[in-house]
Amino acid sequence: MLPYFIFATGIENSYPTIDGGRTRVDEMEKCGHYDQWERDFECVQELGIQFLRYGPPIHRTWLGPGEYDWGFADATFHDLRERDIVAIVDLCHFGVPDWLGNFQNPDFPRLFPDYAAAFAQRYPWVQLYTPVNEMFICATFSAAYGWWNEQESNDRAFVNALKNIVKANVLAMRAILEVRPDALFIQSESSEYFHAANPAAIGPAEILNQRRFLSLDLNYGRRLESEMYEFLLDNGMTREEYHFFLSNNLRHHCVMGNDYYWTNEHRVNPDGTTQASGEVFGYDEITRQYYDRYRLPVMHTETNLNQGPKGDEAVYWLWKQWANVLRLRNDGIPIVGFTWYSLTDQVDWDSALREMNGNVNPLGLYDLDRNIRPVGEACRQLISDWKDVLPTQSVSLRLPVVPPSEHDAEWARRNREEARIRARFKNLSP
Repeated sequence: MLPYFIFATGIENSYPTIDGGRTRVDEMEKCGHYDQWERDFECVQELGIQFLRYGPPIHRTWLGPGEYDWGFADATFHDLRERDIVAIVDLCHFGVPDWLGNFQNPDFPRLFPDYAAAFAQRYPWVQLYTPVNEMFICATFSAAYGWWNEQESNDRAFVNALKNIVKANVLAMRAILEVRPDALFIQSESSEYFHAANPAAIGPAEILNQRRFLSLDLNYGRRLESEMYEFLLDNGMTREEYHFFLSNNLRHHCVMGNDYYWTNEHRVNPDGTTQASGEVFGYDEITRQYYDRYRLPVMHTETNLNQGPKGDEAVYWLWKQWANVLRLRNDGIPIVGFTWYSLTDQVDWDSALREMNGNVNPLGLYDLDRNIRPVGEACRQLISDWKDVLPTQSVSLRLPVVPPSEHDAEWARRNREEARIRARFKNLSP
C-alpha cells in the first residue's frame, strides 16, 4: 500500500542546447546517471522514497516521427517496476531532439503527443506524468532571456515558444489518457513573485506578476485578464489558438506542482529589469496565491540549496520548506507531496547550464560518488518521522495512485475500466 503523502526526489534530466544549438547540455551524462542508474535507484530506496521524478532523455530516445530507441528506457523503467518505485515521468525537460530544432518549431506540439502515446503504450504500468517540465521557465530561458535552445530575446519569440510548449503539454495529456484513462498529471512549474523595488517599479512588477501565470492559465483553460490576452495576441497568438486552450481543459486529471528555490522571488526595477531578491514571502505564501487561482491539489515538486560552507545550510532549507508544506496542509490546502530535487549533485547549474565548466553544484541528497550528504540523512529521517503521522494530524488527500506491483490487480483493472467509461462519456477518448 502506498503512503498517503508523496515523498519524492528526482534525477536531473535537463538537456537544453546552447551555442546556437550546436552543444547539447545533458545533465544525466554530466552526473553519471547513464553509468550508475542502478546505484541511483538503490539510493532512492535507501532514503525510504517510493516516488521518483524521472524520464528518458528525449534526444536519445525520440529519433524522428514514429522512430524510437527504447533501449535505455526499457532497462531503467523495467528496473523501477521491479523495485515498485512509482515514476512521475518527465517526458520533456528543457529541450527537444536535434531534428526538431527548438521550441519555435510548430511541429513540436503536433508530433510530441505521438511520442507521449508511444511511451504510455510501451510502459502501461506508468500512471503519473509531467509531460513538459517547467513550461514557463522553458519558454523564458529559451525565448525571453536568450539562454537556451533558440536563444531568442523578444516577446514574439517568447509567446511562440510558450504556446507551442503548453499546446504540446495539453495534447500529450490527451494522448496519454487515451492509453491510460486513469493517468494523473503533476505539472512541475516554477512559482514566482516579483517585488517592486520602489513606487516607480509597481507597474512593471504588476505586469510580471500577471505574466508568471501564463503557462498554467493556458494549460488549465483559464480565461486571461485583458492585459495578458492583448500581450499574447499582439505577439503572434491567434484567437483560434487562444480558444484551443479554453476548450481543452483537462484540469480534473491534474495536480498543480509548484517548484520553489531561493531565486524564485525577484526585485523589479522601474525599467522592468530584475534581480533575485532571495526568500521574502516563501513557499507557503506564494503557493497560496497559485492555489487561490486554480483550486487544484498541490505538490511541492522541486527545491534544493547548496550544502554551503558550514555544511548544514541545505539541512536547514529542507526543514524550512517542510515547515511551509505543513503550514499549508494545516490551513486546509490539499498539498499531496514534497520533493527534494535532485537525488544527486548537479553540474553547471551555477551558470544556469549556459556554460560547460564542469562545476559540481552540491545540491543533491547524494554527491556524485553516490555518498549520502547531510541533507540526505535529514531527508531520510524526515520521511521516517512523518510518513505515518500526516494522515491523522492534518488535512489528508490521497491520490488514487496504482503502484507498479498492483497494475494487474483486479481492483486496478476495474478502476481503469471505470475511468475509460467516464472518458468516453466526456469525449476524452474515441
